Amino acid sequence: MDGMQATNSQVGQATTPVNENVHKQPFIIGVAGGAASGKTTVCDMIIEQLHDQRVVLVNQDSFYHNLTPEELTRVHEYNFDHPDAFDNEKLLSVVEMLKHGRGVDIPKYDFKSYKNNVSRRVNPSDVIILEGILIFHDPRVRVLMNMKIFVDTDADVRLARRIRRDTGEKGRDIGMVLDQYSKFVKPAFDDFILPTKKYADIIIPRGGDNHVAIDLIVQHIRTKLGQHDLCKIYPNLYVIHSTFQIRGMHTLIRDAKTTKHDFVFYADRLIRLVVEHGLGHLPFIEKQVVTPTGSVYTGVDFCKRLCGVSIIRSGESMENALRACCKGIKIGKILIHREGDNGQQLIYEKLPQDISDRHVLLLDPILGTGNSAVQAISLLLKKGVPEGNIIFLNLISAPQGVHVVCRRFPRIKIVTSEIETGLNHEFRVLPGMGEFGDRYFGTDDE
Repeated sequence: MDGMQATNSQVGQATTPVNENVHKQPFIIGVAGGAASGKTTVCDMIIEQLHDQRVVLVNQDSFYHNLTPEELTRVHEYNFDHPDAFDNEKLLSVVEMLKHGRGVDIPKYDFKSYKNNVSRRVNPSDVIILEGILIFHDPRVRVLMNMKIFVDTDADVRLARRIRRDTGEKGRDIGMVLDQYSKFVKPAFDDFILPTKKYADIIIPRGGDNHVAIDLIVQHIRTKLGQHDLCKIYPNLYVIHSTFQIRGMHTLIRDAKTTKHDFVFYADRLIRLVVEHGLGHLPFIEKQVVTPTGSVYTGVDFCKRLCGVSIIRSGESMENALRACCKGIKIGKILIHREGDNGQQLIYEKLPQDISDRHVLLLDPILGTGNSAVQAISLLLKKGVPEGNIIFLNLISAPQGVHVVCRRFPRIKIVTSEIETGLNHEFRVLPGMGEFGDRYFGTDDE
């Protein structure tokens, strides 16, 4: 992308709903860079574009240590750009409290008295921006960040901005500014600030002048804020984008009064969407074709080594949609019997002989406790299927099942259309849609 460099990216049964804190976790952004690099401008632009979200800015400058009487007598020799100048324990405590949805008092540092005698109240927010020259220095603070941005501005530009700011706003002599820069600012940048650049997920050249980079960052933040919180925890979980059409279809198939005919019709539509989305996660190779007009079109070729595996019997409801999308696809079957609430027993399996050489779409419309899924995935692994070649497709997923599967198999992909509230004491998905197989195949009591 022009003007933006991307660096490094990063089985029990639960019967109660997943911890509420998971659903209140804010998106935490760290913005680092040298003094006068444009960090504040970048933060202001991000906040301006996220005007419809609750955003709070926490400046590392607020966490300078109070100077002692002895240090005050030699304040011009005090290095404010050194890691030891900051109260990292206080900063860590503030970020932890905000992350867990609690309001907190943040100190306001007075650069005239060099003390933080007053504070401001900050309430929990959707987005927390941590800004400071050494905000990446402490690994305990760094690990709390969902996104790390380093504002990379030329040293000459930073020095010119610093001279203009300190002489104009702080009334300092230019000689004093240059002396402080050569004695403290530049060595601290080389020794402490620049080395933290390697931790950045995104590097922004030219700071606030780089509108393209900031627009892309805001788009990414909006995408993350729109995802279910479990997607932020597990990068291998994909929830298809919800629309009024999808919500309407879910409303119909969840309604206990919906007829079998309508249930099947709208369930098939949703299943088709999930299957199409799942196919989008398969590997593709570039391919060029000649159109009827004689023009060359550069596109992609579908993955050829593919098969489906349905978990009997509800999973069989997804087979028609898969066949409609993938002509002539091989489909295997697995039957797993429940033994009480905890045990699972493999009863039957019929899989393609060359399944270890294929990508596998595992089909089951409901992910509840995750126990059946674990049995099925374990069987596929035993048959030689690489974990990264398995895509698990379902209509709805309980958080407990997501935790179980994603923690046990971090390299498989789960594609679903909605995340549920949780499980009840009978291990049924809530709000759910009842016994899917009975409703789909017409074998319920009614």
